[in-house]
Amino acid sequence: MTFSKASAVTGGPGRWRAELAEGWDIFGISNGGYLLSIITRAMGEEADGREPISVTGHFLNPATPGQVDIDVETLKKGRGLTTMRSTMSGADKPLLVATAVFAAHERGSHRSELVLPAPPDIPDPSECVLAEPSDSAPFPPPFTGKVEVRIHPEDAAALLGEKTGRPRMRGWFRLRDHEPLDAFAVILASDAFPPAIFNTELPLRWTPTIDLTVQIRQPRPAGWLRCRFCTRFITDGMLEEDGEIWDEDGRPVALSRQLALVPH
Repeated sequence: MTFSKASAVTGGPGRWRAELAEGWDIFGISNGGYLLSIITRAMGEEADGREPISVTGHFLNPATPGQVDIDVETLKKGRGLTTMRSTMSGADKPLLVATAVFAAHERGSHRSELVLPAPPDIPDPSECVLAEPSDSAPFPPPFTGKVEVRIHPEDAAALLGEKTGRPRMRGWFRLRDHEPLDAFAVILASDAFPPAIFNTELPLRWTPTIDLTVQIRQPRPAGWLRCRFCTRFITDGMLEEDGEIWDEDGRPVALSRQLALVPH
């Protein structure tokens, strides 16, 4: 199943439905980036062709494959920006609350005016480690079979039974079968890699997301996405993960920040 089909929404306006697909999960719990892409797609259906530039999701309860309802509310529609809020609910409980900002003007064609960090230096995708679902180990999870994630050989140590001690994950991302990328796929990419803290002494276990923000600078990148995710603070049972997503030519595509619980 393609990503566009697995994240499709129907219905509207105001009330949308989606079917959380099997396999887009972390051992039964739907991937957070997958959920955020779906709820953003529902809001986008009511944004009159505007594209998302920022979305924040607050994860309330774990989601599992099956039907969900998405209620969408427009908070403000201006000449250039539209702000929306939505709630995704399962059969008996809310799963995710999100707010998003959509832009009316053409995006992705303007040159960068200030970009201080350099894109991550990553070997060619063919020289990186392909993350594939494992039947005998905690990671990689089933979700990795739905996308193509190739991890920098140094950072893939956590998946090979070794750890670098540096909470960092770098690598390449694209959809399977060369499916074109869009803003919703960029949101998906922001949560597609193993947590950076897997290269520390913390266990390789589920790391529940509390909230995830994605700021999209280039909504229609082509080819591979060059990704870098790092964690700097692990305090009081919580951690942050900062993400940078670039295109093949070294132009910034998106920035992300995730707050999550430390695995025990």
